Amino acid sequence: MALRFEVVGRFKRARAAQLTLPHFECQTPLFMPVGTQGTIKGLTTNQLEDIGCQIILGNTYHLALRPTSELIDELGGLHKFMNWPRALLTDSGGFQMVSLLHLADITEKGVTFQSPVDGKPMLLTPEESIQIQNRIGADIIMALDDVVKTTITGPRIEEAMYRTLRWIDRCIAAHKRPHEQNLFGIVQGGLDPVLRDICVRGLVDRNLPGYAIGGLAGGEDKDSFWRVVAQCTAALPGDKPRYVMGVGYPLDIVVCSALGADMYDCVYPTRTARFGTALVPEGVLKLKHNAMAKDTRPIDPTCACMVCKNYTRAYIHSLVTKDAMGSQLLSYHNLYYMMQLSRNLHSSIVEGKFPEFVCNFLQKMFPKGDVPEWVCNAMEVAEIDISSCCAPFRKD
Repeated sequence: MALRFEVVGRFKRARAAQLTLPHFECQTPLFMPVGTQGTIKGLTTNQLEDIGCQIILGNTYHLALRPTSELIDELGGLHKFMNWPRALLTDSGGFQMVSLLHLADITEKGVTFQSPVDGKPMLLTPEESIQIQNRIGADIIMALDDVVKTTITGPRIEEAMYRTLRWIDRCIAAHKRPHEQNLFGIVQGGLDPVLRDICVRGLVDRNLPGYAIGGLAGGEDKDSFWRVVAQCTAALPGDKPRYVMGVGYPLDIVVCSALGADMYDCVYPTRTARFGTALVPEGVLKLKHNAMAKDTRPIDPTCACMVCKNYTRAYIHSLVTKDAMGSQLLSYHNLYYMMQLSRNLHSSIVEGKFPEFVCNFLQKMFPKGDVPEWVCNAMEVAEIDISSCCAPFRKD
C-alpha cells in the first residue's frame, strides 16, 4: 500500500484528514478537477498548483486511445508527460459504460467499445484496465466496475453489483505496482440498500487502500442520493479514504462531507465555466446575461483569486462564449472556488467550527431560509444543527 490516511479532526460523522500519496500530501475533504486527457482545458499545471489543486483525475479510456498508455509509459508516466508534480487519480474506464452506452457491449469478460476515434472495437477487461493504469502511473487507480445508471431498475442493478465484486478480484490479481499505486474498489448497487450493503461488505473484505461510492450523480433524486452516501460512509472503514465519484456541486460536497466522505470529482466547475457561469457563495453567476455588460465589480468581491483581483464582470461578459480567454478565466475562478471550499471544510472540522461553517454556507446560498428538504434531512442524520439558517425550523 502506497498510502497513509490520518484523521486529524472530526465533527460527528465529518472528518478532516491528511492523505499521503507517493507524489503529494493532501488535505481532505478535497475536490479533484477532471483532466480527461491529461489536461484541465485552458489551464496550465503551474496555474493549478497556484490554485491549490492537490489531485487531478485522468481518464483511462481516453488516454488509452490518445496518446496511448504505451507512449505515456515510454515517456516516463503521466506525471512527467503532463508536467504535474502532485497526485494523480485515473478512473477505470467503467464510466464510459454509461456515457458511451450506445458504443458499448458489456459481458462477463469485459466491455467492448466502438472507438469514437476510428470506429474499431476495443475490449476493456478488468486486467487490461489495470495494466493501462499501471503504465499511466497515477497515485490512485480505480477498479473496473460494471456501471449502471441509478435511474435504471430491475435485475440489471443486481447483476452489475455482483459483477463488480467478481471483477475486483481480477483487478487485484492484475495489479503489478501495489507499492507505488493504490487500487480503490467501487461500491455499486444502485439505490437498493441491500445490494449496497452486500457490495460494501465484499469490498471491505478485500482490505483495499481506499473505497469509492459509484453509480450516483446520474439523475437520481437528491433524497435517494444522500441516503446512499450516508449508508456507505457509515459502513466503510474509518481509517481509509472514502471517495464519492462524479460529485461536483458545492452543496452536494458540503452535505457529503457532513456525512463522512473525503474525496470528490466532477467536470462541472470547468464545464459550466465554458458556458459562461461562475461559482459564487450565492450559487452561480451567469456572465452571459446582459446585466453583466456594464458591471465593474469582480465576479465575487470576497474571492482572492487572480481573476477576481484583476478582471470585471463586464470584461468577462464581453469574452464568454466568444473568446477562449473567457472560459479560461472562469475555469480558473471556478476551480479556485472549489479548492477554497475544500480548504474551508478541512479547517472548519479541525478547528471544531464545522456547524458554523455549514450554516454560513447555507445562509449565503439560501438567504430566505428555503434550504431544500433533502439537505435538512441529511444534516439531521449528520447531527449538524442548521435550525438557525433553515426556515422550517425557525421560530418567528
